[in-house]
Amino acid sequence: MNAVKTMMLLAGLTALFMGAGWLIGGTGGMVIALVIAIGMNALAFWNSDKMVLRMHNAQPVTRASQPDLYRMVEELSANADLPMPAIYLIQDDQPNAFATGRNPENAAVAATTGILRILTREELAGVIAHELAHIKNRDTLIMTIAATVAGALSMLAQFGFFFRGGNQRSPLGFVGVLLAVILAPMAAMIIQMMISRTREYSADRLGAAIARDPLALAGALRKISGRAAITEMASAEANPATAHMFIVNPLSGARMDNLFSTHPNVENRIDALVQMAEDGSFRDLEASSMRSTSIPTVRR
Repeated sequence: MNAVKTMMLLAGLTALFMGAGWLIGGTGGMVIALVIAIGMNALAFWNSDKMVLRMHNAQPVTRASQPDLYRMVEELSANADLPMPAIYLIQDDQPNAFATGRNPENAAVAATTGILRILTREELAGVIAHELAHIKNRDTLIMTIAATVAGALSMLAQFGFFFRGGNQRSPLGFVGVLLAVILAPMAAMIIQMMISRTREYSADRLGAAIARDPLALAGALRKISGRAAITEMASAEANPATAHMFIVNPLSGARMDNLFSTHPNVENRIDALVQMAEDGSFRDLEASSMRSTSIPTVRR
């Protein structure tokens, strides 16, 4: 099913590229945009994870450099019956994390140094389990492609505006350029919102099952959202198209659960996790594919 969703996403973003190209440069602009879109789709499929990690200056973690974090990811991956993902660390005070990769065999989990400092062992395990849930649900390809192509779409619209190509070639003249600049990035943003908002609740639920502790993840979300609201993440502000990939919105503002938020409201997510803890429904997800393991301590 996710393969179909991925194809629909690629088709939708390609159509946006072509529409922006038509607004900027007419038929010729649409053809050029189609060529760019085909190249971007191929690049996004094979390299979008590496591109996103570079955007945030993420550095690889080894067993030797971060033995406790490495062991935690290893144990939780085994519990979720997943291959061990690559681990990356982002030097940033804002507590946050995301997962990326085109499939579970080529996946990575990235966390900030800030999140290692403020969370307890159980809370950090809940966050890592949430990111592993994205990998297990195969959300990472869709989310990473959306980030890469949406960013490229915004650049295409800005390129058309600065070079004023639509003045002579766009069927709508300079108005077409303005429409491309305004509407194309907005449409891409809405697609990102739809992708992220529908997947965070699912990843919370499965993550709680992987870590076997919904309340720990709820506590982590409360801490992360509180700090993220007052701590700017420079790499996220510079690359806002990647915001939907993080466990909590890394950008300034956008804390409301509405059309213009990349994430569901944190309090709603916390309430859902508390309900899971009370009724024990997360245990229903502890299928035979999840192995019983201990959660090791992560020293900071």
